[in-house]
Amino acid sequence: MTWSSHLLSLQGDLIWSPVSSLVSSRVICRRTVRVIHRRGRLPPRSATHLSGTWVASASRRDTVCTVSKPVPPAAVSRTSAAHVPSVVARRALFDRLSVGLSGGVTLISAPAGSGKTVLLRTWIAETGLADRAAWVSVERGERDAQRFWLAVITRLRAAVGTDAFVEKLTPTPAFEGDEIIERLVSELASLEEPVVLAIDDLHELAAPDALAQLELLLDRRPRLLHLILATRRDPQLGLHRLRLRGELTEVRAADLRFTLDETRELLAASKIALSERSIRLLHARTEGWAAGLRLAALSLVGHSEPERFVAEFSGSERTIADYLLAEVLEQQPSHVRRLLLRTSVLERVNGALADFLVEGSGSERILHSLADANAFVTPIDLERAWFRYHHLLADLLRLELRRTEPDAVVPLHTAAARWYAEHGYVVDAVQHALIAQDWDYAAGLLADQAFSLALDGQEATLSALLAAFPTDKVSDPELTAVIAVDQIARGSLDEATEYLTLAEHNISAVPEQRRRRLAAALAVARMSLARRRGDFGSVLGEVDELLGPADAETLTDVALAADVKALTLMNLGIVEFWSGRDADTDEHLTRGLMLARRINRPYIEIGCLAHSAMVAGSFAVGRDRCAEAIAVAEAHGWGSEPIVGVALARMGGYEVWQGRFDEAEHWLDRAGGALRPELEPAPGLLLHLARGAVHVGRGRLDEALLAFRAAEQLQRFLVTPHVLAVQVYQALVHVQLRLGDVAGARATLAGMPEALRDRGEACAAQASLLLADGQPQAAIDALAPAVAGKVPVIRDFTLIMVLLLDAIANDQLGETQAAATDIERALALAEPDALVFPFVIIPSHELLERHPRHRTAHAALLQSIIDVLGGTPLPTRTDTPQGPFETLSDSELRVLGYLPSNLSAPEIGNELFLSLNTVKTHMRHIYAKLGVHRRTEAVERARELGLLGPGARLRR
Repeated sequence: MTWSSHLLSLQGDLIWSPVSSLVSSRVICRRTVRVIHRRGRLPPRSATHLSGTWVASASRRDTVCTVSKPVPPAAVSRTSAAHVPSVVARRALFDRLSVGLSGGVTLISAPAGSGKTVLLRTWIAETGLADRAAWVSVERGERDAQRFWLAVITRLRAAVGTDAFVEKLTPTPAFEGDEIIERLVSELASLEEPVVLAIDDLHELAAPDALAQLELLLDRRPRLLHLILATRRDPQLGLHRLRLRGELTEVRAADLRFTLDETRELLAASKIALSERSIRLLHARTEGWAAGLRLAALSLVGHSEPERFVAEFSGSERTIADYLLAEVLEQQPSHVRRLLLRTSVLERVNGALADFLVEGSGSERILHSLADANAFVTPIDLERAWFRYHHLLADLLRLELRRTEPDAVVPLHTAAARWYAEHGYVVDAVQHALIAQDWDYAAGLLADQAFSLALDGQEATLSALLAAFPTDKVSDPELTAVIAVDQIARGSLDEATEYLTLAEHNISAVPEQRRRRLAAALAVARMSLARRRGDFGSVLGEVDELLGPADAETLTDVALAADVKALTLMNLGIVEFWSGRDADTDEHLTRGLMLARRINRPYIEIGCLAHSAMVAGSFAVGRDRCAEAIAVAEAHGWGSEPIVGVALARMGGYEVWQGRFDEAEHWLDRAGGALRPELEPAPGLLLHLARGAVHVGRGRLDEALLAFRAAEQLQRFLVTPHVLAVQVYQALVHVQLRLGDVAGARATLAGMPEALRDRGEACAAQASLLLADGQPQAAIDALAPAVAGKVPVIRDFTLIMVLLLDAIANDQLGETQAAATDIERALALAEPDALVFPFVIIPSHELLERHPRHRTAHAALLQSIIDVLGGTPLPTRTDTPQGPFETLSDSELRVLGYLPSNLSAPEIGNELFLSLNTVKTHMRHIYAKLGVHRRTEAVERARELGLLGPGARLRR
């Protein structure tokens, strides 16, 4: 591609193609030519000699040259311009401009090269407004108000088709601008058709009186005159008044950025074939900047290695660099250029940091001015305190810094590291110290803050920072401890153990004043390692030291001690639960939760909430805790992180146990995206167990068997048996029996660890096998300890299944009354939490169908269970209502307790020795206080609020 074709692709904001369509009105920025010439891109000759094909002549202002004729076909073929990118029709923006016609004024404000001019010209052509549009391009640095208005009037005369109102508007020494505006408004008031006045490059208008007169025209514009202002920065024209009146349409840089689809369209139109990955990369690097994409497309035409070009594409690419130098950097005063260059080493910058690096003041004001001027500087927070540079501009600035001040690069990174560290931006500080190869400083910072990074959920960041250290620097004991923490997070537990041992061995090499911090970090790491392995004994060995009082000498030590204590309480509670030693679980998790909230550690708060839900007194309480954990996680962007996985899996568990399998799958899919069972086998086992239960509910028994097997396999990663391990064996036996695999079920039961055989779940598994063998009496005998409550069970789930199996055995023996009693007891246990799944996994459909409705106090629940067993899904759960409810009286609570039953109002009265009117009055009060209208709604609402079920008294 020749430099003539390259130059003709540049016109400040306008990049037009194909080249063969260029006519004499096309304009090229001479400042771009100057920069290219100065940087050795062109031979020292005039613009007229750039190509024998082109004739360029100076315009009225010495900053531009105009092309006098189009490129002949021969030139097109020489420059491969036939494939130069075409103008992409941007329909959404066209629609916005068309809508803006009804508003009266449209502002298009965006940086150079955003495509403002192309957008306007193509829209005018597309909408057929060319004959009714007056186009005015403001001369560079225009200070002559009379010349500006003469250009406006001349263009309007051509658009309106008459010269009556400009007859006396000729240049005079005594130019009265306000009078001209008055006459202009008066003449245009008689318009019968809409006319568009488009003023391009308005930022170049430097005549204060001309701007004041333009503001007057905006305020008093005739009804059919539509003004469009294209500019690189917002003009001082009182546009807020138009905005408040709804008369201003705004198109900003973000609107003008090419979408990914538009990028694909541009490349396709230019006959450029790229992989999807490269298209996405090019779009990301240019941030949709029109000029950047078009210049990249120009370079890609005929390129022998387009994929490599895109991979290496940056602001230092020749055409991009030249353009940005001419249109951005060269336009800034020297002190602004110095600020841009010296802060280019940063990913983000604020005023104070910029002042520090330039050793000056006033940087914040400069950054705000650059942002307001659309100079590729963008605020990244609502307060407009922090800014970033466009990727391509940042690349160019870094290149220019290396070219002009090569010895300043490393000191700038070192200075930035110190500033960030002093102001609490640890990650930024470490990153800049690493770039400066200040390894010791970076290692010290990381060792001090690794604990906080992990607790802030920044484990991936920690890994990335560690990966930047050279291998010969990892022998430092403090850094070794950090690597151990990282290995634990990755699930490399054996490697973590090796690093912990190495750090402990070399701890004497650490200065005494830092040794206590390292010892605490090592203890916490060991405890975290033990938690992942389910090693309850090892956790207990660390607890006393970590929960005891710490000798804190500094505020940092105080904060560390609080972090350590909160994390210790969380880990202790978790291991206690997973190990089945949950007598103190709730207390430890509650203490950890309170401390985490006090010291603002949401990561620990989520872990405590999620696991405390596992020991909650009711589903309603547990669901609330999980919902709170999920809300906190999502508020911090951790909605798919492992820490929230238990809460997600538990929510799925609540749904599956209540027979809502669609809702359960939703939660379990989310949990599957968050949990990593191979790294956290204990919660992974919970996830697989719940997934298997969903498959059972769907009748997918083969898939259920696979899920339960996966749960069984995870147990081998744990030192002590998982609290739910016996439930896994029980589920395996039940599913194998339903699949007809009696031998497999017998083998599963035989493989159950001895430590689990004295639990109610083992009794239920044994009874299921005996029933399959045709031994109902033996099954009853096996169930007797569980029925009598003489063996431990996992909550009421197991006892319900025990009673159902006992009912089946009694029914087979002809003991129908005993079977009915078992069913009623099972329903009573299921009622508080509306449990359905125990009735699904134990084949009891026939018994439930025969259970007399008139004799049960749980008719509503019974019907729900029968519906699920028959394949009818339960109604979708509505969100739990928020806010307090009016307290129910004791009498109302007693009536509420009977509402889930099948008893009528008179029968409830008989049970409570109340009159029918009294019962009905209580029911009306209950409905009003719970905000419902029907009995079934009252039952559902009461369950959600914890008014029905274990722990309900505590909620009243």
